[in-house]
Amino acid sequence: MVSPSRDGIHPSSVIEDGARLGEGVRIGPFCHVGPEVTLDDGCELISHVVVAGRTTIGARTKIYPFASIGHPPQDLKYRGEPSTLAVGSDCLIREGVTMNPGTAGGGLETTVGNHCAFLANSHVGHDCRVGDHVIFSNNVMLAGHCTVGNYAILGGGAAVIQFARVGDHAFVGGLSGLENDCIPYGMVLGNRAYLSGLNIIGLQRRGFSREDIHALRRAYRLLFAQEGTLMERVEDVAAEFDTHPAIHEILSFIREGGKRSICTPRAVAAAV
Repeated sequence: MVSPSRDGIHPSSVIEDGARLGEGVRIGPFCHVGPEVTLDDGCELISHVVVAGRTTIGARTKIYPFASIGHPPQDLKYRGEPSTLAVGSDCLIREGVTMNPGTAGGGLETTVGNHCAFLANSHVGHDCRVGDHVIFSNNVMLAGHCTVGNYAILGGGAAVIQFARVGDHAFVGGLSGLENDCIPYGMVLGNRAYLSGLNIIGLQRRGFSREDIHALRRAYRLLFAQEGTLMERVEDVAAEFDTHPAIHEILSFIREGGKRSICTPRAVAAAV
């Protein structure tokens, strides 16, 4: 790391004493970087960006105008505790995005992985854990304490309730209101969201084989049949697909549980 210099920094921007800037950082006009912020090598703030608090932005992440990154959490219980926000490398953060650090009630940190894209006006709430290669379309709202797995995609205007989990490779449809957990590889739609199947297009794009996709489909049908309880069906699927890692990822997600129920298909939800 090097001390802040004027190289690559527009004279209208304010870089507070104590901020740490890596090599090749570029900061456009009318930005404000707080005294406890770290911008790693190659970061770029286009213009009118504010990065505050105890925030670290990973290498080569690019942030567009009017993004507000690292300001205090929108939690009325927050009392100024020294929480953090860590954003990974090679992320794209578009106009008006907001990301908040953690709170004492959630481990004091919010984390965002590498190679993520946050489109205009999307929000990452306090104490969230967002994985790698995640995409938030415009106006996505992620409440506090949520977990979003690797390669998940959230469509425009989707809203995720606090403490919900979205599994790896899952897809949350645009304008969906998700109030339960979405399994890995699942696709949820609607307000309130229901499980509509597997994210087949996402699986194909990620290079899953036809055999893997067929196995996931069979396991999905067994998991969400109407006979027995969900946990009984989990054990049945575990026995039938004992060597299939993607299926066992779904089973582990269900077994692990959380504060929310598992999002189910409409027919199953109606039968419960």
